[in-house]
Amino acid sequence: MTDLSLADTLFFKRTGLDPHNATRLVTDTLSGCEDGELFLEYEVSEFLARDDGVLKSASFNVHAGFGLRAVAGELTAYAHSGELSEAALKRASDTVKAVAGGYSGVLALAPTPTNRTLYTPDNPIDALPFAQKVALLQDIETYARESDPLLKQVSVSMSGSWQVVQILRADGTRYTDIRPLVRMDVSVTLDKGGRIETGHEGWGARGGYELFTNPERWQAAVKEALRQAHVQLDAVAAPAGEMDVVLGAGWPGVMLHEAVGHGLEGDFHRKGTSVFTGMMGKKVASDEVTVVDDGTIEGRRGSLTIDDEGTPTQRNVLIENGVLVGLMQDRLNARLMGVKPTGNGRRESYAHKPMPRMTNTFMLSGPHSPKDIISSVKRGIYAPHFGGGQVDITSGQFVFSAAEAYIIENGKIGAPVKGATLIGKGADALTRVKMVGNDMKLDNGVGTCGKDGQGVPVGVGQPTLWMNGITVGGTDA
Repeated sequence: MTDLSLADTLFFKRTGLDPHNATRLVTDTLSGCEDGELFLEYEVSEFLARDDGVLKSASFNVHAGFGLRAVAGELTAYAHSGELSEAALKRASDTVKAVAGGYSGVLALAPTPTNRTLYTPDNPIDALPFAQKVALLQDIETYARESDPLLKQVSVSMSGSWQVVQILRADGTRYTDIRPLVRMDVSVTLDKGGRIETGHEGWGARGGYELFTNPERWQAAVKEALRQAHVQLDAVAAPAGEMDVVLGAGWPGVMLHEAVGHGLEGDFHRKGTSVFTGMMGKKVASDEVTVVDDGTIEGRRGSLTIDDEGTPTQRNVLIENGVLVGLMQDRLNARLMGVKPTGNGRRESYAHKPMPRMTNTFMLSGPHSPKDIISSVKRGIYAPHFGGGQVDITSGQFVFSAAEAYIIENGKIGAPVKGATLIGKGADALTRVKMVGNDMKLDNGVGTCGKDGQGVPVGVGQPTLWMNGITVGGTDA
């Protein structure tokens, strides 16, 4: 079954909604408007979690619905419903026209369709029997318990979803995308003489559960979680003050995502609320810094064949050799700013309006080996793994905790430290980059980005990099 015929079955044949009548309603609703679409969604999802020998959670959910949007100037009228029927669509049309009616604009051209696919259309949930999923979680827990005598607690969870979307525009053009997504997490707690520490490893992708069933893969995840916990058992209090910081490759790119990436989304620029507003074409980072957002990487968590407006995703260079050269745009902000959309119009579900969002955002490799970077630092902190963090998007001010960190003394990695936090401003931090490594790595496929109450899956990444003069908050003053 093709993507289009599957979508037609889910959204029209099963519901009785006629696609021709739906197109006529969309055309009528958008009369006089400059943009808009009907967004149809069907999603099934499941979550299983095992904690200390017991299957604590096993849920399965199905949701479907539509969102109807009309755009006139800066005005957006939006109505949505969990009922897929002509009556519900007519009510939504009346609501949208009451808000956006009376305009006499010219409707923007629809995006050019693409036949590109970046992930399998197969439903991961149906591919593995429930009993086998439960047994897999048990096998992982058993392996963890047999691997370390200090293990006090272990939690294992897996989740999967299968989302089918269709975007219908006023000219009758329809865009369909089928999006699988899977994730697994292993968390362990160790107890050494009353000192309790934790470790975590997660991984995921747009694909199937075969990502989890290979014993070598999940055994490596258990070992990594245990390794992190053992590091914390031996950690001493982190120093505090302004110092050099070396960030590891991969997941530490979440700081780049939060502290810099959001400031390069088009809506913040159009409204003048980004720290990078007015900086296009100007130097915002050191010469070795190049940052891209790429939604076209096959199988990655943040990738999309098309965004949630029907625009094909693409590789967008945002900062090139330290110079701000591009932004991430949805259709509305691109039109108002006089530029082209970049395939970054995303929404959490049919109940949400699209807006500019990141996909997979990362810094490219530089010329230096990680070994040379470490050896160049006289005294500082090396942080290969990050925990949580907070960012003020308007100011770029950030605070991130290092889940794993070490002292650097005279070019060598020393004792692990606990309680280190990195404090600064995103734009300023980029100018403090002194060396960029040649080991760029993407994260393991677990990122979720929040913005205006909406969460979407994303990817992050970076090479090893050295920043000087970063404020480190620690527990050893």
